[in-house]
Amino acid sequence: MSWYDDPLKDWYGDQLEEAPADQPPPAYQKDDGAAGGPKSDQRTKGKINKEDVTAINEGGMSPARSREKERGSGDCRMKKRRGRWILHTFCWHNRSNQRPERRREMGTTSALAPGLSRKLKKVLETRTDTPDLLASLNTLSTFYTDNTTPARRNLRSTIEKRSLSINHDFLLASDAAQQALDRVEEEVNSLAECCDKIAKSLSNCNATTGDIITTTERLKQELEVTTQRQEIASCFLRDYQLSNEEISALREEELNENFFKALNHVQTIHANCKVLLRTHHQRAGLELMDMMAVYQEGAYERLCRWVQTECRRLGDTDNPEVSELLKMAVRCLKERPVLFKYCAEEVANMRHNALFRRFISALTRGGPGGMPRPIEVHAHDPLRYVGDMLGWLHQALASERELVFVLLNPDAVVDTGPTARRFSKSSESNDEKDEADLTFVLDRIFEGVCRPFKVRVEQVLQSQPNLIISYKLSNTLEFYSYTVSDLLGRETALCNTLWGLKDAAQKTFFDILKVRGEKLLRYPPLVAVDLSPPPALKEGVSLLLELIQIHDTMMVPASGKKPVFDPVISALLDPIIQICEQAMEAHKSKGSIESSRRNRTKADASQSRRSSVDAILASSSQVFPSKNNETASKIFIINCLCEIQQPLLRHDVAAEYVKKLGTMIENHMASLVEKEVDAILTRCGLSNKMSLFRNSTAADSPPLADMEDTSPDSLSESLKAFFGLILGSESSLPEFEQMNLPGLRSEACVHVATSLAEAYDVIYKAIMDPNNGYADPKSLARHPPDQIRTILGI
Repeated sequence: MSWYDDPLKDWYGDQLEEAPADQPPPAYQKDDGAAGGPKSDQRTKGKINKEDVTAINEGGMSPARSREKERGSGDCRMKKRRGRWILHTFCWHNRSNQRPERRREMGTTSALAPGLSRKLKKVLETRTDTPDLLASLNTLSTFYTDNTTPARRNLRSTIEKRSLSINHDFLLASDAAQQALDRVEEEVNSLAECCDKIAKSLSNCNATTGDIITTTERLKQELEVTTQRQEIASCFLRDYQLSNEEISALREEELNENFFKALNHVQTIHANCKVLLRTHHQRAGLELMDMMAVYQEGAYERLCRWVQTECRRLGDTDNPEVSELLKMAVRCLKERPVLFKYCAEEVANMRHNALFRRFISALTRGGPGGMPRPIEVHAHDPLRYVGDMLGWLHQALASERELVFVLLNPDAVVDTGPTARRFSKSSESNDEKDEADLTFVLDRIFEGVCRPFKVRVEQVLQSQPNLIISYKLSNTLEFYSYTVSDLLGRETALCNTLWGLKDAAQKTFFDILKVRGEKLLRYPPLVAVDLSPPPALKEGVSLLLELIQIHDTMMVPASGKKPVFDPVISALLDPIIQICEQAMEAHKSKGSIESSRRNRTKADASQSRRSSVDAILASSSQVFPSKNNETASKIFIINCLCEIQQPLLRHDVAAEYVKKLGTMIENHMASLVEKEVDAILTRCGLSNKMSLFRNSTAADSPPLADMEDTSPDSLSESLKAFFGLILGSESSLPEFEQMNLPGLRSEACVHVATSLAEAYDVIYKAIMDPNNGYADPKSLARHPPDQIRTILGI
């Protein structure tokens, strides 16, 4: 709300009197004589209320002033506070006249005109503390400085002049902007006129050049159509026709990269013609296919002749290098299997002849300048001679294999290491057809060296090398057979030759073993007096140990394994065991021989425990010798088997044969113990009675005392002899002193003692059995079985 619209402006203009600027307007006062006195009157102070403001706006006296005037008391004056003029009213009330004054006031209010009442109501409803009203009063304070009566009366005109002054200043300030806007308007009008002129000119031009534009658009469309047709024709010529340069490269020029580019383009055109055959342009497709077929066949024939010429040059050098152009040519020829086969055969023939010449030269002349020396210089050394030939073939195979790979299958991965498999089977680029082609070429290349190599190895084998050399030759040939098979393939001429020579060397080795065994069997050795193994056995075991060492250190290919060694052991040891058995049988048939005993300087615990039976054995030695021929034969064969078994225990390769020898030794030991026990019981007269003692527990068996063989008298004599053998002072039990192994000797003695104790246990139980009818069994069996066991030391 502006200052000049404020409802209080009329009141200020009509009611305020002039006053100094630093003093408030004069208050409206009544004569003090009308005052009611200090005690009867009360002075109040407050601001202008709504009724006063309404009355002032209507141009009359405010109700408060009227009441003050009627009561003859009170005062109303203006006061300046904080730069603003504030109306203060001071009233003195007369209590005795209060009610009549209120009635008069109410009557005065009700008597107002409707228009004045509305204005008064409007003034009363106006808020005097609003920000707009306060701002108006603040603005009034800026230019209303003189508080005089004329100033108060001319407040409205002052405010209006203030407003006019402000508007005039605004007009002056905006004059420059208005002038600028006028200039802009003039420029805009000028531009509008120019635009109208240009539009008019364009309209005239459109009217005059319409035909030209139409013609230009038509020609532009025709040009686009023609350009598209030209592009289509160019694409067709590019995709279905050869350029003059390409035709020249296929027919006339030297073979180079342009030839292969042109050939590739011919193949592409030929493939594109198949697309035409599936459309409405079948005639054009057939004609183009026929034309491209002529170009293609001529190019492939020319390429095949060029490759054959280049392959012939490869046979002139030992280590040829394959050019990239030749690799590209071979790669292209793979599209024509027949032509590719011709080239592969040409390569195989050239390298076949070159390899044969190189092999013969290595055998007879050696390397350039005589180094390395010729292989046949070492023909006197079969192992080195054959090994050098095999090494040369293996090296040649690796180089030829790499050459064939690079030439015939340039996309393949070549692996020449020891773990290589045939044609790098792990490579995904190799298929079965490529493998067959490469196998064919390599087989043809090495076919020529098979015969000279085979003849020379057979000559070595026919020269009857010794057993060790023949075995080493067999192992060497087997190793290279596996190695070459991994690189070349099993069903090739060179591999078949190697495997055949390996079998021949192995046959030669076993033939030598067979001849050696037959010679031993024709002249079996005699049993030595001390029952020690024959020299032929020791020689055979020494030879076997050397063969085992060779077997353990032999080379083993990655795809193979060591050969089974059991046939070698059997072929070498079986004849030796047979001659030992023949010597044992011959020794049995000769009759009784005296056996000598060796006096031991130191007696061990086992000898001391057997000293109690020495006297009995000595007294009976004239009737029954301690060791007959059969016992000596058994000890001899046991010594021979142990002599073979002991050195073989340290070698795993002979584990099975060691088990076989152990079983044979156990069988001979059991037979030896059984014979010795039976001989002792026979000497005591108890051997024929043991069956009666064992059957005495049967229900239908008669009492043993009633039988003649087991009568008390006969049994008493036999037991006395038995006790005499056991309790004698001299050694009566066999001690197997001629058995070479102390462990086996002790084991045999323990087994004899155990068997005797078991036999006495059977006799003792039968004597003590009441059913057998012995009157005084304790007089017959004076020693219980435990005592006999203690005496025997078990």
